[in-house]
Amino acid sequence: MAHTPLTPVFTGLRTGLHLLFVALCGLVIVRAFLAPTPTSIPAIALTVALLATYGCGAALARSTSRSSWLTGVWLAAVSVEWVLLVFLTAEAAYLVFPLFFLYLHVLGRRWGTLTLLLATGVAICTLGLHSGWTVGGVVGPLVGAGVALLIGLGYEALAQEARQREDLMRELLATRDRLATTEHESGVLAERARLAREIHDTLAQGLSSIQMLLHAAERTDPERPGIEHIRLARETAADNLGEARRFIRELAPPDLDDHGLAGALRRLADDQWSPQGLDVDVRVSEAVDLPMHVQTALLRIAQGAMSNVVQHADARTATIALTLGPGDLEFVISDDGRGFDAGLDADRPARSDSFGLRATRERVDQLGGTLDVRSLPGTGTTLRVSLALEGRA
Repeated sequence: MAHTPLTPVFTGLRTGLHLLFVALCGLVIVRAFLAPTPTSIPAIALTVALLATYGCGAALARSTSRSSWLTGVWLAAVSVEWVLLVFLTAEAAYLVFPLFFLYLHVLGRRWGTLTLLLATGVAICTLGLHSGWTVGGVVGPLVGAGVALLIGLGYEALAQEARQREDLMRELLATRDRLATTEHESGVLAERARLAREIHDTLAQGLSSIQMLLHAAERTDPERPGIEHIRLARETAADNLGEARRFIRELAPPDLDDHGLAGALRRLADDQWSPQGLDVDVRVSEAVDLPMHVQTALLRIAQGAMSNVVQHADARTATIALTLGPGDLEFVISDDGRGFDAGLDADRPARSDSFGLRATRERVDQLGGTLDVRSLPGTGTTLRVSLALEGRA
């Protein structure tokens, strides 16, 4: 049996029964010496043989190669030796009590109970033959048999409960392992999604800007591209190279500069969006104090939105505004571009150029906020993020 919290109880019961059997055998031997009879010598020899046979059963129980027929032969040998011994000396009748438990344990409830009743009858008859028929000689073995039967059934119930507890523990451990695997897979997927959003909002936008600047340089003078466009393309490439190195080194969003969200947005407006023909009005105060993860998320949302405006909206101006309330904020990005049908766009299958809006929705969901996108063809687009700030001073 596998080790369980009830294992010490079972071990104690078995040890006690072994000691009881040895002690009763010792009683038979001592009685034969103290009150010698013509059968004393055979009784002592048979008792020693019974002890040796019983000891072989302990070795058999520890053997991993034991078989049922071998156990049956051993139990039959113990029973025959006891029956012979009980006819030689009345004291051997007391050995029936540990034998009761042995029968129940080895033979099971049904056959063990039948063998127990048969052994009880043998004990009663031998006591009657040796000492005469008395009430004690009949009631004693019957009471012992009843007690042994009750204890044996209780032992079996405890063993069954131990097996059930062991099965339940294995199921719980297996469930824990499955949950750990699922959580690990979920964490991997979440990290992949985060990295995809970060790359889209930084590296992909920068590379797109480089491509547009180089196209503009080619259109300016196909033979000699404009040095200003090339310079901006080089600076944009350098910025994105720094972003890539930070991702590889830390696998975390890059830190905002000393001026926080407002400074980062104004720097992007001057260095990236304005050279591409988009005039961005940043209405965010530098005194705004927001948690770093909120500032990082709003910065990425703005970068994604401005990338879509530059690439698709054909807009001239855009506005980024942050409004703080007592316990919430609104982050609004609007432009005067060509707009689109927001209802139709939501039903389109996922494409690379529509990833920005999906990434924005995922960021807002992670912050526990709401996103509202309003746009119609020819009327521009307004993106509004509403977010509750819990515990903000």
